[in-house]
Amino acid sequence: MKMNQNNAGLEAEKLAATFLMNHGLKMVMQNYHCRFGEIDLIMMDAKTLVFIEVRLRSNQQFGDAGTSITAQKKQKLILTAQHYLQTHGERQCRFDAILMSKVDLAHIEWVRNAFDA
Repeated sequence: MKMNQNNAGLEAEKLAATFLMNHGLKMVMQNYHCRFGEIDLIMMDAKTLVFIEVRLRSNQQFGDAGTSITAQKKQKLILTAQHYLQTHGERQCRFDAILMSKVDLAHIEWVRNAFDA
């Protein structure tokens, strides 16, 4: 059975969470929603809160997974992260990205500090 886009995205998020936990990060929350948007994963890396965008782009006709994080998407992530920090307490944080061309450990690229707020 062919995996649809939503299922592939959920599988990519699960794999990303497992990958990051295997690298020492601790899960805080998955799929944080507010009126500004959604953050796929929120994790702790030592004392740093990490907001993580997971991007799967198997068809690279319109660019790879990294180029799919547009300026508009970054702005939504920043606003959503600010909302999270206002409701859960301010702390040191950063934005990371997990980029994949396939839902497979061998195809994960972890970009720490992918962009600044």
